[in-house]
Amino acid sequence: MFQGSAQLSLDAKGRMTVPTRHRDTLLATCEGRLTVTRHPDGCLMLFPRQVWEQHRERIAAWPSAARAFQRIFLGSADDLEMDGAGRVLLPPALRTAASLQKDLMLMGMGSHFEIWDAATLSDTESRAVSSGAPGVVFDYSF
Repeated sequence: MFQGSAQLSLDAKGRMTVPTRHRDTLLATCEGRLTVTRHPDGCLMLFPRQVWEQHRERIAAWPSAARAFQRIFLGSADDLEMDGAGRVLLPPALRTAASLQKDLMLMGMGSHFEIWDAATLSDTESRAVSSGAPGVVFDYSF
């Protein structure tokens, strides 16, 4: 279960270093084999490979009315492997699709991560807060 956020930097080659607290788990659970794909919200999603494979099968079975979203998720998916330093090379097309610049935010979302351009995430969260929370948030109690 991945949670929390980390401020990261994209290096000149387009690599992102996975934080140590997640790196060890990813090495143990999937040997550093990952899959990255686009999200319609403007970020990337990073999955342990075996988790992605479960999603891939379900997405591939969607009806033809969802073809555009199949293209977003399946057509953009790319398999990655962490190198010995815990870095992953984010493909150029996906970096462009998510408008990733140097400053990134890695957000643990349970079974996977979201990778955001830091400024884009800040703007997205500000707009979400100013537009008000959906009812499900008010129905939840800590």
